[in-house]
Amino acid sequence: MDKQKQPLPASLYTEEYFRTACEGYDEFNQSEGQHLSRRLAAAFSLAEVTPGMTVLDVGCGRGEILRHCAALGADAYGIDYAPVAVQMSQQVIITTPDTVPGQVGVALADAKKLPFGDAMFDRVLMFDVVEHLHPWELHDAMLEIYRVLKPNGRFIVHTAPNVWYDRYAYPMVRIVRTLMGQGANYPKNPRQFLVDVNEHVHVNEQSWWSLQQALKRAGFRPKVWLDSPPQNRTEHQILAIMRKIAFGLPPFSWFFEREVFAVAAKVPKE
Repeated sequence: MDKQKQPLPASLYTEEYFRTACEGYDEFNQSEGQHLSRRLAAAFSLAEVTPGMTVLDVGCGRGEILRHCAALGADAYGIDYAPVAVQMSQQVIITTPDTVPGQVGVALADAKKLPFGDAMFDRVLMFDVVEHLHPWELHDAMLEIYRVLKPNGRFIVHTAPNVWYDRYAYPMVRIVRTLMGQGANYPKNPRQFLVDVNEHVHVNEQSWWSLQQALKRAGFRPKVWLDSPPQNRTEHQILAIMRKIAFGLPPFSWFFEREVFAVAAKVPKE
């Protein structure tokens, strides 16, 4: 693994980033964490958090996931290496109602060296963090997550975009959209499609295959799949059929689906 690539500076992750570029910012700005975006809600539902669980959110960002864990009766702990993220999460914790049953805590820490003992957590969550870690960092972080996860625990991952979409499907989509007169909305660089800043902080975007292999190398037994935002469109029947094939059938879906999800269990070491 190439350890010459240094971690991204924590200073890149400002409050402006978390409020204007980080997934779920609209919902956070409107509710200060009370409501989750569609993507975060979909990922969080996979954790199946129940009362009494102990949950770790690696790269907790603004802290809204901690709030939702506590509301379900779990004890939730968050870590982030960006001081601004810790400050924002602490503010969310302060404003969380006292009637919430679970305990909540947050700390400034590196995912590659978690400040927790072995086998402490029923669930470890890593939402929209993978793509910000160089491959060697991701491997070290996953080894730490393996260490702190209970034997029957689960590691839940969400990352976007699917790198195969950006590399192979997006150029075709752009050509079709250009022929339809919509080329101005589809820049040549797909990482500028929604948020320009992602071009600078996404250093390790994944396919379902690469994420599966990364999890296996760290000792997990993963289930990895692709999904996409729901599309509410009125379009020509032929385009609708093409979309159904692209998003619904492998191998086409491996390239056209945009988000990568994983649920991973620990494989006992011999």
